[in-house]
Amino acid sequence: MTDHATQYAQRLMTPADAAALIPSGAKVAMALGVAQPPALLKALADRAEANAVGDINIYYLLSTAIAGETVLRYELTDRLRPHSLFHGAIERKLEARGIEEGRQGVWFVPTGFQQTPNVLTRAIGVDTLLATVSPMDADGYFSFGTNTDYALAASKTAERVVLEVNPHMPRVFGDCRVHVSQVTALVEHAAPLLESGKAAQQPQDVVIGGIIAGLIENGSTLQMGIGALPDAVCAALHDHADLGIHTELLTPGLVALMRAGVVTNARKSLHPGKTVFTFAMGDRSTYEFLHENPALEARPVDYVNDPAVIARNDRMVSVNATLQIDLFGACCSEYLNGRQYTASGGQLDFVRGASASVDGKSIIACHSTAARGAASRIVAKLDGPVTTPRNDTQIVVTEHGWVNLRGLTVDQRARALIGLAAPQFRKGLEAEARAMGLI
Repeated sequence: MTDHATQYAQRLMTPADAAALIPSGAKVAMALGVAQPPALLKALADRAEANAVGDINIYYLLSTAIAGETVLRYELTDRLRPHSLFHGAIERKLEARGIEEGRQGVWFVPTGFQQTPNVLTRAIGVDTLLATVSPMDADGYFSFGTNTDYALAASKTAERVVLEVNPHMPRVFGDCRVHVSQVTALVEHAAPLLESGKAAQQPQDVVIGGIIAGLIENGSTLQMGIGALPDAVCAALHDHADLGIHTELLTPGLVALMRAGVVTNARKSLHPGKTVFTFAMGDRSTYEFLHENPALEARPVDYVNDPAVIARNDRMVSVNATLQIDLFGACCSEYLNGRQYTASGGQLDFVRGASASVDGKSIIACHSTAARGAASRIVAKLDGPVTTPRNDTQIVVTEHGWVNLRGLTVDQRARALIGLAAPQFRKGLEAEARAMGLI
């Protein structure tokens, strides 16, 4: 056996034995999304259920059913405390049930995505990493595959690096590897990777997608968020040429542009010829496309989402969705009905990076209404925290058009944003703007 194979064999164990290495009081970094390891998480949940371990804090972004059915079960939250840096449906249910029963169901940690590695490794000091990786290569390295994001940083500082080796996890190029010598324990578990469903598009998404596509020039470098609206933008870009990708999230829509030859990365000023991303979610076809594809590079989120790095891409175009925009131009993209709904993610990272790019564009889009037309997303005052400050918001798009807020006075901004609202809300918004002294 080679030295690498020997080290691998020495670290290989059952999920139960690997979970037993995690002591009570541990601070665990759980991988994001697709990379959440099913066998390890079930084994840890089983130990907690048996009261063999407790007082564990679990830190993570973007949980999936893999975690929701194991370590994030409500009945275990007194032993395995979920600390979410990005809420989803699982966290919203945990919070709601906790409120019903008068106790904490989930803890939320506000942070921007680019800051996450530093927050986890330095501010919090996680001591354990749980993640899914690709099989080891001939040099003794595992690839983090779909999820480099904060996993790479945690692998360098954590006292315990516990990995689930899955042959379905793609091997990806870039700065996204961990060596067997850095690993505490290995578990082998072959399971199909979780696939994300395609968000249903509304007619407004198609209209907005067309408007945004018209703002994107050939040779631009793209960042797309998640959901139906960014998918609609990708679908409207198939008549473009020589686009590039520098994005936190690699989606099936972006992969489709690569497959169609619309994305070539040939005109990128940073990492020419390469699609750069920090995590990916999609279907099996997306994961197969990632595997050993030299046109793709995964890098840590503190690099990919660094506004200074983003700005090195000329003609950078950032496209993100929001929940509310006030008449000053500030955006709330994470709070709904008085509760944390998602999180800030990397929105502000890319807003600032694209804005600082040569000929770059930061675009924030939303439907003009919510609640089936009963509420306006253009509002006088936000209902929650500011995700993107008014000073940073550049181009705003709804199905009623678009406006570039840069250089506009407060009254010009208010009037322009009222013009993007649904017609039935414009008079009311105008009255509120007058009462606030904006116009």
